[in-house]
Amino acid sequence: MKKTLLLFVILSFLSLPLIAETVEDPIQQKRSRENMVSTQIKMRGISDKNVLSAMNEVPRHLFVPKGLINHAYSDRPLPIGQGQTISQPYIVALMTESLNLKGDERVLEVGTGSGYQAAIIAKIAKDIYTIEIKEKLYRNADNILKLYNYDNVVPHCGDGYFGLESRAPFDCIMITAAIDHIPPPLLKQLKNGGKLILPLGNPFSYQNLVLVTKHDDDYKVKQITGVLFVPMTGYALDKK
Repeated sequence: MKKTLLLFVILSFLSLPLIAETVEDPIQQKRSRENMVSTQIKMRGISDKNVLSAMNEVPRHLFVPKGLINHAYSDRPLPIGQGQTISQPYIVALMTESLNLKGDERVLEVGTGSGYQAAIIAKIAKDIYTIEIKEKLYRNADNILKLYNYDNVVPHCGDGYFGLESRAPFDCIMITAAIDHIPPPLLKQLKNGGKLILPLGNPFSYQNLVLVTKHDDDYKVKQITGVLFVPMTGYALDKK
């Protein structure tokens, strides 16, 4: 029995992607994270205490490829493979704060990527469901989120354009890839009074970060800032 358990543990670690170099959170990484929150996030106007706490608590360096660990807390997005990126820390914080999470929400994230944004939301919201279309990224994120006990995150592999009807309705929805329109299935899966945030515009150029608030059959749209995200793939591009 002990040998079987040991083999299972070894295989579990071998199956993980080369994301986190160790399972530790060294003092230097903590200092880098504190500096990131202080200089990149607070100084740019992010003030939500829950968001600041989450950004300070989640080890960003565990969600980047091991060759980029030294750049994990840099003020920029980083490649994570499959043509995707982990967003700039400030943008992660800004999108999270814009949802005004209080702690009891059910959140849908479209575009799991590395799993970092889901981990940030998981520190604040009650439940988060996240969808990733690229199977390798889905498996990587699923492994790392399970390893570090983000138990309120439920990853799925699929095309996020269609949302997750079986888990709807959602208090909030976050799209982390660029699209030139708001997917109708996601609007339908949003609760009345719910919020949807996304980079809206040309998927191959600059976009506007937009917050959509649902009021019955009407929607209030607020533009936040200019951004640059990778395109949403799958149906969002195929239908063109």
